[in-house]
Amino acid sequence: MTPSTDAQQELPGRRRVLAGGAVAALTVATGARQSARAADLPLLGTYDVVVIGSGAAGMTAALTAAKQGLSCVVVEKAPTFGGSAARSGAGIWIPNNPVILAAGVPDTPAKAASYLAAVVGSDVSADRQQSFLSHGPAMISFVMANSPLRFRWMEGYSDYYPELTGGLPNGRSIEPDQLDGNILGAELAHLNPPYLAVPTGMVVFSADYKWLALSAVSAKGAAVATECLARGTKAALLGQKPLTMGQSLAAGLRAGLLNAQVPVWLNTPLTDLYLEGGAVTGAVVTRAGTAGLVRARRGVVVGSGGFEHNAAMRAQYQRQPIGTDWTVGAKENTGDGIQAGRRAGASLALMDDAWWGPTIPLPGDPYFCLAERTLPGGLLINQAGSRFVNEAAPYSDVVHTMYDRNTAAPDIPAWLIVDQNYRNRYLFKDVAPTFTFPDDWYSSGAAYKAWTLDALASSIGVPAAALRSTVTRFNSLAASGKDTDFGRGDSAYDHYYTDPSILPNSCLAPLWLPPYYAFRIVPGDLGTKGGMRTDARARVLRADGSVIPGLYAAGNASAAVMGHSYAGAGSTIGPAMTFGYVAALDLAGAL
Repeated sequence: MTPSTDAQQELPGRRRVLAGGAVAALTVATGARQSARAADLPLLGTYDVVVIGSGAAGMTAALTAAKQGLSCVVVEKAPTFGGSAARSGAGIWIPNNPVILAAGVPDTPAKAASYLAAVVGSDVSADRQQSFLSHGPAMISFVMANSPLRFRWMEGYSDYYPELTGGLPNGRSIEPDQLDGNILGAELAHLNPPYLAVPTGMVVFSADYKWLALSAVSAKGAAVATECLARGTKAALLGQKPLTMGQSLAAGLRAGLLNAQVPVWLNTPLTDLYLEGGAVTGAVVTRAGTAGLVRARRGVVVGSGGFEHNAAMRAQYQRQPIGTDWTVGAKENTGDGIQAGRRAGASLALMDDAWWGPTIPLPGDPYFCLAERTLPGGLLINQAGSRFVNEAAPYSDVVHTMYDRNTAAPDIPAWLIVDQNYRNRYLFKDVAPTFTFPDDWYSSGAAYKAWTLDALASSIGVPAAALRSTVTRFNSLAASGKDTDFGRGDSAYDHYYTDPSILPNSCLAPLWLPPYYAFRIVPGDLGTKGGMRTDARARVLRADGSVIPGLYAAGNASAAVMGHSYAGAGSTIGPAMTFGYVAALDLAGAL
């Protein structure tokens, strides 16, 4: 992957150090001018810690600060709390956490360190990796002790590269347990809604979706669907408002803040950071339509998310084609915290990357495609009508491949091809097997249907002979159970979203029953993963490696500890919460 301009800033050498010193000097001078202006603003309050953003990173930081005896306020741009975390499935990847150890998962610190190092490589310093691994389990214990949140092991959800040293085929990921939204009272109305609503009357966990997709063809799938309905019925009889996944995570953290008496100011966007003598000592925000200053005695933690909805930043830092309408991140994530940090002198890294995933640009909202591209009986093709990737590979890898190959053999958009046999068997998004897709999927160009492969090829603009040849080749591989072209099914991870009844390879089945369907696939994302460069204590760094006093960052406002890779389900939220926790401990002098 070609490094971004800001990633190149991380290269060592005398030139970088000299440039960093010049930038630091300019930042102090600029900061002095900004501070003079900001000092004239009305004072909205003074706290030990000011947290920007009420996602998983920000609320964990605020809860930790409060429990360390520090006064704290959370300022949130949106009219809701929870950010992208509330919209998500809320998988959390934390090796050696108490939940998986209690479940008997054979994890060890040595396994985790070897695996993370193998996944991340040289993109992220060893001390940051170790900070995440060493503080993550304690963070989970802390959250359970200081909020109503409890967690479940996502058994069987493999690490994304389980064949690497230290990888676990049965997985390390956890997710929030069911929570009753009534605990929030009137504050529940301010919870950011989910990306995909749970079916009415059901209580569904992230780990259930694997089986719900198979409910028409699998006894276990049917049993899981029945269990989800039973949970919903029980909750209704008890008068509960059941929350799972990201809704549970955000509500549980918010309940912890309510109990700790931490105020959360909604509709309060960050305008800039406030500097005095080169140190960040507050934030300029807009509240009730008026700019004001919130002072921070100890520091500011920026957990404001990424820049996925900022078209100019995406055009500046990321490869084309790219857009703001393919992301499922919270719409308020426009890089405000990252830009403010850069004005304060922060060095940026990984700005070219995101938490990518193959996405169908459906009308209204894009659909982040997980099980659908992995289930047997489907394949991905490029504009030449050829397969180009292992469809069941980790979603970020698929999009990296799309971009890497796009200039030579156009892969954007790509196309997911399935047949009616596939449609008769599997849930697709929220459309049950055999049911027709909404008309606007077709009218928008997101989906196509035809009774022959040649007609389908004509509809999507790929060579008919190439598509026929590709499907014939794929069908022969499916019959043998071995994908010698791209290795689909070679990894334990490949088999998570598949159909165990399909043999000899649960990833592979032939396409043979008309009509055939094609779904447009674009490089979508869960959010961007580049931002302010931080150290092992979540302190923000300048280009020369020096610390900006008083400034911390966590979550997608910071450059990800996962580098250009993705260790397992929850590699976004797990580190976000961990470094929010670390930042608050450092501010409290408890590290």
